[in-house]
Amino acid sequence: MTATLNSIIDSLKQKNIRITPQRIAILEVLIQSKNHPTAEEVYKQIEVDFPGMSVATVYNNLRLFTDLGFVTEMSYGDSASRFDFTTELHYHAICSKCGKITDFHYPNLDDIEIAASRLTGYKIDSHRLEVYGLCPACQKEVVE
Repeated sequence: MTATLNSIIDSLKQKNIRITPQRIAILEVLIQSKNHPTAEEVYKQIEVDFPGMSVATVYNNLRLFTDLGFVTEMSYGDSASRFDFTTELHYHAICSKCGKITDFHYPNLDDIEIAASRLTGYKIDSHRLEVYGLCPACQKEVVE
C-alpha cells in the first residue's frame, strides 16, 4: 500500500525526525510527480518557495526518505538517480530515447523471487525489472 503524506509525517514524528516545511514540500513533489524526478528536478520545483535552500538539502532529505522506505531510488547507468514515491512492487518501462519512465504492474511476475530462490538456492529479498523501448511521443517523432 502506498503511504500518504499524513502517514509519512506520523512516521517521521514517531522516529523523532523534525517535520520541516522543506521536507513536506519535497514529499509533496514526489507524491504528485508521475515522472520519477531527479533531486535537481525536485529542487527546481520548490526553490521559489525556499530560496535559501540548497540542492544538498534536497539530496539529504531524499536519502533520508529512501533509508526510511518512503521513496525508492532508481539509478540507471551514468544518469542521475531518479526517485519514485510509489514503494509498492511495480516495474518500469523506460524510453531509450528521451528517458521517460512509466510504471506498470504485472501480477504474474510477483512469483519471480520464489522461482529464483528455488532455482539458485539464494534467499531472495527483492527484484527489479525494467523494459526499454520508445515511448509513444518518441514513436511519433520517428514516424514524422
